[in-house]
Amino acid sequence: MFSLYKKELRSYFYSPFAYVIAALFMLVFSIDFIGGLSNLEGTEYPFSFPNILYTNFFYFIFLIPALTMRTFADERKSGTEVLLITSPLNVFQIVLAKFLAVATVFLMMMILTLFFPLLTVITGEVMWSSLICGYLGFFLWGLVCIAIGMMMSSFTESPIIAAILSEGAMIILLFVDNFKNSGLFKSLPTAAKMIGAFSMEERFASFSQGLFGLSDFIFFVTSIVMFIGFTIISIEKRRWSRG
Repeated sequence: MFSLYKKELRSYFYSPFAYVIAALFMLVFSIDFIGGLSNLEGTEYPFSFPNILYTNFFYFIFLIPALTMRTFADERKSGTEVLLITSPLNVFQIVLAKFLAVATVFLMMMILTLFFPLLTVITGEVMWSSLICGYLGFFLWGLVCIAIGMMMSSFTESPIIAAILSEGAMIILLFVDNFKNSGLFKSLPTAAKMIGAFSMEERFASFSQGLFGLSDFIFFVTSIVMFIGFTIISIEKRRWSRG
């Protein structure tokens, strides 16, 4: 499994692909950081990294599908999927290796943004609980979206279609709270409560306040496992259909 993980990781870093995505992510993060400083009044600036992370997620969900759209769709399109699923690795190992490779790219992108908290530490003060929990919540939220993107990629042989499907699913999850609070569901409190249970925004809000909630952590982990499971089922189904 480790050999496949390394192969997938090299496929990102041996081409400009990962660097372009990381550069775009850093550009947006930098603009938010500098934009906040431009509104500085007086000698103190009340700064919240979780707010910046949350704002960046609106842009980042447009970048995640670019990382995940080729994970399985490209294999089907190029005809290498047959070789992959007939390799000594089982489907679980294949899916996990690809997931960990994309997660590693995502983690490296987040590490690059640590420049801004370090700069803040040098010139001011940082609320560590909010910073650490905010980064953890953002990372977990990103992993859920990566798992969704891989699942969508397993459904089609077109990376573009996979990216569009992933984008749609991520936008729906991002705006669950808006759906829950809409006029339609206000008259249906039970349905609103059920929809609110899938709110990523609400879970991230707890982390952003410096609170590590076990239920929120379990929610993210369970979501990741669930979408990875759907991906495994999708690949297994196609493998058995080939005989």
